[in-house]
Amino acid sequence: MAVTGRLITNFSKSIVFNLKKNSFKFSNDGLNSRHFSSTLNRYSAKKFSEKHEWVVVSGNVGTVGISNYAQEALGDVVYAQLPDVGSTINQHDECGALESVKAASEVYTPVSGKVIEKNTEVEESPGLVNQSCYDKGWLFKIELSNESELQNLMSEENYEEYLKKCDH
Repeated sequence: MAVTGRLITNFSKSIVFNLKKNSFKFSNDGLNSRHFSSTLNRYSAKKFSEKHEWVVVSGNVGTVGISNYAQEALGDVVYAQLPDVGSTINQHDECGALESVKAASEVYTPVSGKVIEKNTEVEESPGLVNQSCYDKGWLFKIELSNESELQNLMSEENYEEYLKKCDH
């Protein structure tokens, strides 16, 4: 019984999941669990562009939407035109539009890749962008073609500082 417990303890300390490759790695040292936590945070945290779009990456798929600042500036969104599934877009390309009762705004992609899904619920009920811009109001999902572009985007904390400096 004691041997089994020791084996399970040692086994659980030696597993590391590699998000980039969607694979498990077995290691003899327990220090890799710290690496796992920082890797998970790097890929699951929101990253923001200067044009107020955000992306959250899981594996090699990014979910894209507009920031709370952008949806507040637009006002009540009444129309959404999102990129077509299958289209290939480059970082910073205009790929859609949102219209409100007081303004219209282009949607730009914060990363390059192939659009694999669009939020048809937002096209049918554009107000979801106002109600839940970081959850139900996401715009499209994109298969990343250049993961290094994420390094050029801002963390949530840096984005908040950016908004203060730009005096938006």
